Amino acid sequence: MEMPGQNAPDKKQKDPEDSTAVPSLPPINNLASQLNETIQELESLSYTISHDLRAPLRHIESFAGLLAQNLANKLDAASAEYLDVIGQSARQMSKLLDGVLSYSRLCRRELHRTRVNLDNALKAAMQELKLQMEGRKIDWHIQPLPDVEADPWMIREALSRLISNALKFTRTRETARIAIHASAGSDEIILRIEDNGVGFDMQYVDRLFGLFQRLHSDPQFEGTGIGLAHVRRMILRQGGRVWAEAKLDAGATFFVTLPKSK
Repeated sequence: MEMPGQNAPDKKQKDPEDSTAVPSLPPINNLASQLNETIQELESLSYTISHDLRAPLRHIESFAGLLAQNLANKLDAASAEYLDVIGQSARQMSKLLDGVLSYSRLCRRELHRTRVNLDNALKAAMQELKLQMEGRKIDWHIQPLPDVEADPWMIREALSRLISNALKFTRTRETARIAIHASAGSDEIILRIEDNGVGFDMQYVDRLFGLFQRLHSDPQFEGTGIGLAHVRRMILRQGGRVWAEAKLDAGATFFVTLPKSK
């Protein structure tokens, strides 16, 4: 019961010691700016590391080769094998660093979005892959493709990497079958690249587009596990999406969405 002349407490006023009070959050613009700054710092770090480590690796590979050459008549079989392993490991690490370097450059590359004819981009990509097709029996099924809104270089590069992937994993087939076609959504184009290759186990699909992730350890399928990471980064930067479906030893289908041309 309130006494006359006594002010009633403001029920809307929060107790400063109330532990349930929601703490104030920094403005969303500040969070976005901090996140962007952190991403740029990480990209700069990966670029610097991959660039600066290349020279020491070249030295390791070169001196291992020189030792093997100069001591050829003095080395036992085990020692020769050790030097060979050192050289091979240095070359493999150099390839991985080259991948990190190219990925970092891709993240820093300026985006030039314009109207892109996918038919022309596909022709250019396939022209770059002629060496991979030599001596192969390939059954192509390519439908006319629409225009999209995208960066021309990135789209051609993404197509080249996806088709190269299909060519690599159909290598064990007497006749490779690769189909490329597109369908239209409300505001995007859905591109499909299908093959009859070795496929993969869908339980590992989350690893497919990660850096240095390889789902096939078979030495006949060379690679560093960075190609599809490039594809994912390039498509995401266009405002699109990329995913895949497959069955082990029954082929794979890669899906790419891109904004429709305005």
